[in-house]
Amino acid sequence: MEVLEGILERITFYSEDTSYLVGSLSRSDRKGERVTFVGYFPRLQEGETLRLKGEWKIHPRYGKQFRVEEWESVTPATQKGLKSFLSSGLIKGVGSHTAGLLIDRFGMETLEIIEGEPGRLVEISGIGPKRAALIHQSYERHKEIKEVMIFLQSHGVSTSLAVRLFKFYGQQAIAVLQENPYRLAEEVYGVGFITADRVARQLGLPFNSPQRVRAAVLFLLQQAAGEGHVYLPAEELREKVVELLLQREANETRPTTGERGKDEHRQGLSGEEISPELVTAQVEQLAADRLVFMDQDREGREIVYAAPFYHAEKGAARKLKELINRQLVLFAPEEESVVQEILQKEKIELAPEQAEAVSGALRHGVMVITGGPGTGKTTTIKTLISLFRHYKLKVQLAAPTGRAAKRMTEATGMEARTVHRLLEYSFEEGRGFCFQRNEENPLPAQALIVDEVSMMDLVLFYNLLKAVPPGCRLVLVGDVDQLPSVGAGNVLRDIIQSGALPCVRLNTIFRQARESMIVVNAHRVNTGEFPYLNKRQKDFFFIKEEDPEKVAATIVELCRERLPRFGSYDPREEIQVLTPMRKTPVGVERMNYLLQQQLNPPSPHKAEIYSGGFAFRAGDKVMQIRNNYEKEVFNGDMGRITRIDGEEGELWVSFPDVYGAREVTYDLLELDELVLSYAVSVHKSQGSEYPVVVMPLVTQHYILLQRNLLYTAITRAKNMVVLIGTRKALAIAIGNNKVERRYSELARRLRE
Repeated sequence: MEVLEGILERITFYSEDTSYLVGSLSRSDRKGERVTFVGYFPRLQEGETLRLKGEWKIHPRYGKQFRVEEWESVTPATQKGLKSFLSSGLIKGVGSHTAGLLIDRFGMETLEIIEGEPGRLVEISGIGPKRAALIHQSYERHKEIKEVMIFLQSHGVSTSLAVRLFKFYGQQAIAVLQENPYRLAEEVYGVGFITADRVARQLGLPFNSPQRVRAAVLFLLQQAAGEGHVYLPAEELREKVVELLLQREANETRPTTGERGKDEHRQGLSGEEISPELVTAQVEQLAADRLVFMDQDREGREIVYAAPFYHAEKGAARKLKELINRQLVLFAPEEESVVQEILQKEKIELAPEQAEAVSGALRHGVMVITGGPGTGKTTTIKTLISLFRHYKLKVQLAAPTGRAAKRMTEATGMEARTVHRLLEYSFEEGRGFCFQRNEENPLPAQALIVDEVSMMDLVLFYNLLKAVPPGCRLVLVGDVDQLPSVGAGNVLRDIIQSGALPCVRLNTIFRQARESMIVVNAHRVNTGEFPYLNKRQKDFFFIKEEDPEKVAATIVELCRERLPRFGSYDPREEIQVLTPMRKTPVGVERMNYLLQQQLNPPSPHKAEIYSGGFAFRAGDKVMQIRNNYEKEVFNGDMGRITRIDGEEGELWVSFPDVYGAREVTYDLLELDELVLSYAVSVHKSQGSEYPVVVMPLVTQHYILLQRNLLYTAITRAKNMVVLIGTRKALAIAIGNNKVERRYSELARRLRE
């Protein structure tokens, strides 16, 4: 293998999913000659000095490339390389200016001074003891992370998740991996069974070790929850575990001789067996340890739950029954006259089903209200607030996300909080982050109205129910025809399908709403009808284009020029691109790149910071993609980068909420929690409302082209919808009304 050494000048492409990187290396032995290299790497920073081992290959499209098999980060050998390394953002407290001052003072001994004599850094103007300590700690942390990366690499494993491992385990990361690598799959967000298993096999753990089977069971239940399932049928779980474990040994396994069937034993070349019986034994052991629970579904089949979902499903059914069966204090007979008085005062007219919903919310402990856009959900909520207040009830409002809570506050004029804030989610010594409101410490509420319930997953819903005090009226509002929650469960649909709780569906589209093609077409799509397109002086447009590349170019042109000119819409604040998939030419990732280049291009006067091959610039629109309870920002929260400090390696994001705007600080090791959000998936848009929605509809997205996805996207728009693509793709989406089944027994438990 050939060896190249030099400075990483530029990251052309990097995939978080696969860790594949395309970069440009300035060779130190060829006077800065630039070469293109490709391979699998962790998050690198431009300016690092690398030693690469590999071979030259000719790519049919991109030409000559150096394909990397092994690599290491090395101490820079020149002052130019040293300055690039120090300025890369890896070392907090050191930017380009400070790097130059350090090298001018200490020369090529700068790193030795930082590591061994950090007190001497105060010799540099502008560096005090506090900053010197920060620089030293940051450099030591960088070295420790590299050790973890090198350890993983030495065992043939991609190291793209090494930063997460180090953040989670600290200096104990390598010890944990050597003791039980399967802990990664159980404990570290973003690390799957495959990665943990690769390390375990390299470390010599047996093919059929109990640890391996146990980890596979827990991983598959966790993976199923990520797909929306609360449990898995036992037989399906066994098959998936065997398939997963054998998949890892695909080139080393073969069926044993004899009859083939479900219970077929299969072996690795070493003779080690994987059988359904082995899986069953570990499931039973996990059940004995109360990490999983066994039960039966409505058809009498054996099913397996991960413990949190078992407790959440049974507990949610129990709490709802308690609330609906609780004897409430009934209001006086003048209830109807009070309602009429409130309606006259507020100049509100209720449709019959709205009046039924209001009356039901007074009579029942739990009331479910569902309906599409323009059917008066907000009016019904406002009427209920006025009515509850008339009877001197303490009312609280909540929604699953900050965006949904902000919309509820604006619509009702009363403060609404996120469910997490309502339940006072915070850190508690000995317990970690947890909800402070629960059965022992219930909410101080006599009426609780929760909006956008279709977004709530089962576990969050159960925690909410635990905090509802006896006798409190609970009103659940949402659109059951939208996409279900990102997390496990299908709470709103299950409650409605159970028939066990009073429910009203709002169907009347009010006159003012009927004037909007967004509302009309949303309902047409929801009933399987083709939408009205391109009506004059309306708000719903379709641009026909078959070539995905031209679709992408049209979206960029719409956001950059046509829509701002047409309606004075701010491209970054008021226009949102929604797309069904992450990949493809008009997927989330590529559209974000194209839109960033046009709406917030690089500039010498604009601060930016690189992470994983992508640039974050001041002014960029970004989204949080993981719950961070410490910072109180959650999956799906969107904000704007307000400033970047290259010297400190930090950036600040302003997130809007019901209290205005709040700035949150991120350092380099936390940037994997952020993505650009000029374009987002339809799933991530739930609970939001945007002035303008722009959406590509191409047949390349056929896997996800379904009615409830298109309906959800349309209902996110307030003023205008623009679809770009083909009528065929639009017809596919409208015609596909198959709602993907989620394994859940909440409806059955409510009926029992």
